[in-house]
Amino acid sequence: MLQTSTRSRIKVYYELTKPRIWYLLVFTAFGAAVTASNVYDVEVSIYTWVLVIMAVASGSAAANTITNYRDRDIDSVMTRTQSRPIPSKRITPGSAKKFGLLLALIAIILTSLLSYTTTIINGILATFFMCIGLFDNIIVYSYLLKRKSKLNIILGGFSGAAPSMIGYVAVTTEGLFTLGLIIGGLVFIWIPMHIWALALHYKKDYNKVDVPMLTSIISERAATRVISFTTMMMVSFSITPFFIQINGQTAIGLVYLITAIISGIVITTLSLMAIVKPLEKKAWLLFKFSNPYLAILFIALMLGSI
Repeated sequence: MLQTSTRSRIKVYYELTKPRIWYLLVFTAFGAAVTASNVYDVEVSIYTWVLVIMAVASGSAAANTITNYRDRDIDSVMTRTQSRPIPSKRITPGSAKKFGLLLALIAIILTSLLSYTTTIINGILATFFMCIGLFDNIIVYSYLLKRKSKLNIILGGFSGAAPSMIGYVAVTTEGLFTLGLIIGGLVFIWIPMHIWALALHYKKDYNKVDVPMLTSIISERAATRVISFTTMMMVSFSITPFFIQINGQTAIGLVYLITAIISGIVITTLSLMAIVKPLEKKAWLLFKFSNPYLAILFIALMLGSI
């Protein structure tokens, strides 16, 4: 009986962290680290890999947990979120907050430990990006902008790019302001399309709690145009890694360019289809494809960097 109770408790805490979100973010960190390792021929120790994966998982889980704590009032009203651990009363707000803060502390400690498996500079930069990511997601997006600004997700998007930057700088600082920022930029530019497609699908829910997500407060026609525009921006930006030159040679090979073009055509087509009725259903289809799309790009980055 005690084992069952313990397992149930662990399951609730695990659910609180929104694992489907941090799985993808951990993958972007891993993909960025593999790409940097391949491009600059850096041998990465097993300890560095473990620290990067655990740190990003802890940091992302921390941000999700604390934002769940912050949004507990509106989550209890929105149909989509009523079954989450806090509004469903499977965990107390105080316990959730303490757990989130503990995870954040663990994440910061783990990134600082990278100074011992790489160099002090690598560790400092990784810790810096971890702190920026946590601050941006929890303070800037969740506490300051989410309920006040229709452009909330744009500034809040820096936190989504932080994991890939952590993965990159854990391996090398070379090319940080070229290839590194571009890899982080892939996630940053991807986020508005991803979130705005979701917000359009759950428009009534967001309006019910007065959260001014851009695509939930404008007309569906205008919303789908915004989503299509940001999708085309993202697809255009996605080909830029192919044009990065290292010592006169292309850093990311043709396999990446071909993948970016093909997947870009698919997701652009889905975004344009959203302009044609039924609008909301097409936006939901776009949202469902957006996660695999980002994963495909990072897989192509890793393969293209070999």
